[in-house]
Amino acid sequence: MTEREKPLTPIRTGPTTVTPRVSIIVPVYNGGDQFDDCLAAIVRWKPTNWELIVVDDGSTDQSAALARHYGANVMSTEGRLGPGAARNIGSRYAVGEYVCFIDADCEVNAKTFRNMAAILSGDTAIDALFGSYDERPRAPSFLSQYKNLMHHYVHQQSSEDASTFWSGCGVVRRSLFLALGGFDVNTYKRPSIEDIDLGYRIKQAGGKIVLSKKVQVKHYKNWTLMCLLKTDVFDRGIPWTRLILSDKSRLINDLNLGNDQRLSLVLTYLLMLSAALTPFVPHAGTAAVALAIVLFALNLGTYSFFVKRRGALFTIPAIFMHWLYFVYCGIAFWCGVLLHTRDKIQGIKAMPIIPIEDSSGQVNTPQATVTKSPA
Repeated sequence: MTEREKPLTPIRTGPTTVTPRVSIIVPVYNGGDQFDDCLAAIVRWKPTNWELIVVDDGSTDQSAALARHYGANVMSTEGRLGPGAARNIGSRYAVGEYVCFIDADCEVNAKTFRNMAAILSGDTAIDALFGSYDERPRAPSFLSQYKNLMHHYVHQQSSEDASTFWSGCGVVRRSLFLALGGFDVNTYKRPSIEDIDLGYRIKQAGGKIVLSKKVQVKHYKNWTLMCLLKTDVFDRGIPWTRLILSDKSRLINDLNLGNDQRLSLVLTYLLMLSAALTPFVPHAGTAAVALAIVLFALNLGTYSFFVKRRGALFTIPAIFMHWLYFVYCGIAFWCGVLLHTRDKIQGIKAMPIIPIEDSSGQVNTPQATVTKSPA
């Protein structure tokens, strides 16, 4: 962080104690001023009996000092290991029954922790719970608004009986998290789908995961086109495809993997093919128009959401961005297929995930045996 021109945000005490007891863990690398806002919101709204742990992932700015200012228990990865490793370290030393992960570029609100606690205390069988971004992202650019609103819409429309996990704002029973080995930082050495992988393993262990529509956070990230493409293709699409191919039971009809989304991908490529053949093949243009109409109708709910939240002028380019999304998802899928095939031919297998010891050196084991298939 550079020299700050504004004073540090005053610390404010959160609400009274609630159950269950939760340890909030925030991994950070050079958080900047946004990290100040993130911590200020957490301290303002967290119950007083919930601890705050910040794991500094090799920052070269004053992120660790800022965390101490807010009364956080500050730990260090002793170098750049990534947010997954940072969360694993924090979970090892946490004291809560659950560990709650909040990204350093997210802001909780007055209802985030309150709703989280109410859901967990109301159903003690829940092993993990996650929410979504809210519909008011901070960055004003079109791509940032589009990307964050799409995330919000997908999570809000998906089943509450979830089969995966999201670490931007998610809580997990600590004993199960440690027993499962936490996030797989061997397979996913940089921020990727380690949270999705964790969710699959929780379900394989017989755990219950809930996607709560009432648990939301504001996202600060300013998306650029290159950042969006890199994340969706290399950090999400390709590794997610490989993860699914390693165990076909992970192909769920929910979130980004819904049947309507798979059909939309096929329609997009048929539309592109028809458009390309229009100068050479009779009626190809008519087919292209028909495919575009079907593709639009299939995603009408999404586009209606954009119109209601941002208006028609925003929705028109959002539609084309959405169709571009299907194009590069297709590319990511076939890249994932090729890499999975290569791994099968070469006999490459994923490293086993070892349970994490807690701070006392004890190791718990999940009730069900969890096996890790090659990614």
